[in-house]
Amino acid sequence: MSNIIYIGYEFKVTPMQSGVEILVAELGYSGFESFVETETGVTAYIQKEDWNASILDDVQILSSDEFEISFSFNEIEQTNWNQEWEKNFNPIVVDNVCAVRASFHEKPNTEFDIIIEPKMSFGTGHHETTHMMIQHILNNNFTNKSVLDMGCGTGVLAILAEMKGAKPIDAVDYDNWCYLNSIENVARNNCEHITVIEGDASVLKNRKYDIIIANINRNILLKDMATYASCLNKNGVLFLSGFYNDDIPVITDECKKHLLNFEEKLERNNWVSLKFLN
Repeated sequence: MSNIIYIGYEFKVTPMQSGVEILVAELGYSGFESFVETETGVTAYIQKEDWNASILDDVQILSSDEFEISFSFNEIEQTNWNQEWEKNFNPIVVDNVCAVRASFHEKPNTEFDIIIEPKMSFGTGHHETTHMMIQHILNNNFTNKSVLDMGCGTGVLAILAEMKGAKPIDAVDYDNWCYLNSIENVARNNCEHITVIEGDASVLKNRKYDIIIANINRNILLKDMATYASCLNKNGVLFLSGFYNDDIPVITDECKKHLLNFEEKLERNNWVSLKFLN
């Protein structure tokens, strides 16, 4: 098997808050597969075969006056990506109730035990936003609720929703790597009620849900809020994350436009997750 060669971009972002989130979202649309936050910004990776010299031309934040962003890039030959995440992927336990781990980790004594192989997908529970979304699912009733996990990443939130009794469940992500990884993880956890869909909010037309989980970038949440609202059943619940404390006013204002009422806030290291009811 030949080695996959990646191009790695190291971005320095000022200010990091909001800037990194927007940058990652735009880079994802441009074909970048994996992101690692650093002390000064983010490192982004793309396969060399998908790279071209104008890959950043459509990344609008790079020309924004609100942020100062510099970058450098180089080729990286990575023989075994799985080996890399195995070295750094430690199991986590949320509220002593839910564990997220790899198959080679020891089985924990928790009510919910999720086994994932994240590869290069986002959503292991280590990031504050995923951690808080897990808390929301643990603290709310999902029994026989129809659920949408929008921007599903590894599929971990959809998997936990099924473990909490939800059905049916749609897990949606526009990134092909996330789509394939979610399918693998859904099968790995013997889930029977999750349909994984590759696409963006446009695939939600005429779909209805009791609960929507959306852990995405702030700008995408704002753009797609009308769609989420139209997809919620009466007395439905919307859980949002992927943004900072400072973003709460603009998020809540957009929700109010669509008759979504604020119910609860979780906070973790200045990241927040909000619950709304319709």
